[in-house]
Amino acid sequence: IELAQGQLTKADNMTDRLAALRLLAFYADPILRESFLSTFYEDWKDEVLVVNQWLQVQASMPDEECLDRIKNLIFHEAFDLHNPNKVRSLIGCYAQNNPIQFHRIDGAGYRFLIQKIIELNSINPQVAARLLTPLTKWRTYIGREIIIKQQLEELTYLKNLSKDVYEVVTKSLE
Repeated sequence: IELAQGQLTKADNMTDRLAALRLLAFYADPILRESFLSTFYEDWKDEVLVVNQWLQVQASMPDEECLDRIKNLIFHEAFDLHNPNKVRSLIGCYAQNNPIQFHRIDGAGYRFLIQKIIELNSINPQVAARLLTPLTKWRTYIGREIIIKQQLEELTYLKNLSKDVYEVVTKSLE
């Protein structure tokens, strides 16, 4: 933790800083973790690409508070549901790169993703369809396949479902 703290503050490149931030976000004491994340954001909030990485770090944290954190970040000034890069950085990263929390046994990760896909369906159907990717492999998730399939089936009953989302959902259910 001490080495990562030093690297976070003294690194001369973003690759090393982000590696340190990721380590601290995953393994530091929760109070310290929040301090590092907050300070990093304040230092880099004017750099859009760095902020996207900051969102990705938080979306990939495998702790039990991850989904609540993501739900809170949706209301953060750094996030915009109308910005595809922000959506991919937070929601897409969670669904693709955080299998521990996304595939929770209670299905909360799937329900959250479907809720966001429904919202994005009218904002940006292409992004909404792309977010469906981890759910299209529902048959491979033994023990979770029924929950995922139910979520996909519920999408087919939605009024005004975009062609993009409809195509991905129906193909995955065939």
